[in-house]
Amino acid sequence: MALSFFQNTFAGNPLNRASERRGDAGWLAEQLQSPDSLGLALWNGKPLIEKTKDDGAQIAYLPAKLVGELAGGPERLLFMGLWKDTAIFALDMEGAADPAQGPLQGLGEFKDLRQVAMQLPGTEAAICGTAKQMFEWRRRHGYCAACGQPSEAVDGGWKRKCPSCQVEHFPRTDPVVIMLAYHGERCMLGRQEIWPAGMFSALAGFLEPGESIEEACARELNEEAGLRTRQVRYHSTQPWPYPSSLMIGLIAEVEDDEGTPDQTELSEVRWFTRAEARALIAGQIEATFAPGPLAIAHQLIKAWAEEA
Repeated sequence: MALSFFQNTFAGNPLNRASERRGDAGWLAEQLQSPDSLGLALWNGKPLIEKTKDDGAQIAYLPAKLVGELAGGPERLLFMGLWKDTAIFALDMEGAADPAQGPLQGLGEFKDLRQVAMQLPGTEAAICGTAKQMFEWRRRHGYCAACGQPSEAVDGGWKRKCPSCQVEHFPRTDPVVIMLAYHGERCMLGRQEIWPAGMFSALAGFLEPGESIEEACARELNEEAGLRTRQVRYHSTQPWPYPSSLMIGLIAEVEDDEGTPDQTELSEVRWFTRAEARALIAGQIEATFAPGPLAIAHQLIKAWAEEA
């Protein structure tokens, strides 16, 4: 059951994470061998997907035993949790050779998660996003930050431990504030020079140490567009596995509509009425567009534009 009124893509993982089981190596080994347990595979961050009868997509689940054999040890294996009483594991595969043309031939096709996420059931997009984020963390944190020696995967892949100095390392999540600024009946969107031509989006930035969410929102709006924030309200959050962000969606009332791009983060800002914002997300403004429904920015614009 959803915990809030709105759920973004990559939120809503339905699995019981069963964290109390992660440290039980014997139990994990039993589950990995069980004919009832299932696994999913990612290759270079792309999940193995199969088509459904209605031309949709779903995770191509594999026998957990096969996943364990292909993993060859704990470094490429992640205990995802339980679906009711069924253990679910994930396998991380890398390299130039497509495993769907090798050991996993005929079992599915590896697809870019951004491209397929909206075709998957929301719960399965969340499962894939969780696995991708965890494997990205593993890939980037193979060495101990305390002594520099190689670390090892433990606790079902949810922790790394340095055998040299015994320091434990845990997955990181980077909080990002993303906010739609508005004044009266107009909202402001910005664009960066490196974005596709015509794309405008909500402003965003990383939360800094010692900062509240509201303070980060006000700072980013001031730094990037010279706006002063009056009040901030929460909309929703989105786990964003590129590589490990938590997007904190906000709607911020600002004191005026005189925003100016800083020419560092933003190259241009533009104000939209509610009607224009609705047209923007519907793709009805020539040569100008917003991020698609996959992104929380789209949902923030839509929520504000459709307010009574």
